[in-house]
Amino acid sequence: MKLGLLGGTFNPIHLAHLRIAEEAREAAGLDQVLFIPAADPPHKPLAGDVGFALRYQMVQKAITDNPYFGISDIEARRVGKSYTVETLTQLGQERPEDHLYFIIGSDSYLELGLWHRYQELFSLTSLIVVERPDRLLDNPLLQLPETVRGSFRQEQTDLLRHDSGTGIRFVSGTRLDISSSRLRQLVATGQSVRYLVPPAIETFINQKGLYLHE
Repeated sequence: MKLGLLGGTFNPIHLAHLRIAEEAREAAGLDQVLFIPAADPPHKPLAGDVGFALRYQMVQKAITDNPYFGISDIEARRVGKSYTVETLTQLGQERPEDHLYFIIGSDSYLELGLWHRYQELFSLTSLIVVERPDRLLDNPLLQLPETVRGSFRQEQTDLLRHDSGTGIRFVSGTRLDISSSRLRQLVATGQSVRYLVPPAIETFINQKGLYLHE
């Protein structure tokens, strides 16, 4: 199986997350995209005091009508910070027959050198990089961390190939400028998030009283 992986805090999940997953699935011919909510994100504190269980429920509600989407609680089953390299290592052990494709935005691609044990990522998974409106890529090979750049070659205009056989595919998707932080601000100031999140997520946020004190 060609298994796509989309990680994040999903605090809250929104339409740009869902569209990125769908466009990555189509571009790479993925059989499934697995959403992986972070349990304890390593790079920033979790805003809004919204724990894993609530964010997991939101993702479940958001993806329920797409048969190609699934969800994993793998990072809640592991103690400590939710480091991507550890999640990929564990998934590789649990699903040895699957080919893993980790989906990230171009903003995350430009910050790969800050990730925990980032040099190990490229032998564990292929990457699918979806451009974000505010972080466009002009030379993806040169924008890789210098320490790993020599391990890649340009195979196609939209594909870099790693020495291990994995690749980095670049997808120019629909540029939806939606962020979870902006959504939290809207809720905290009493404004609508309609048409930015699935209707079920708007209802869930209101019912649970989330993000009222952002």
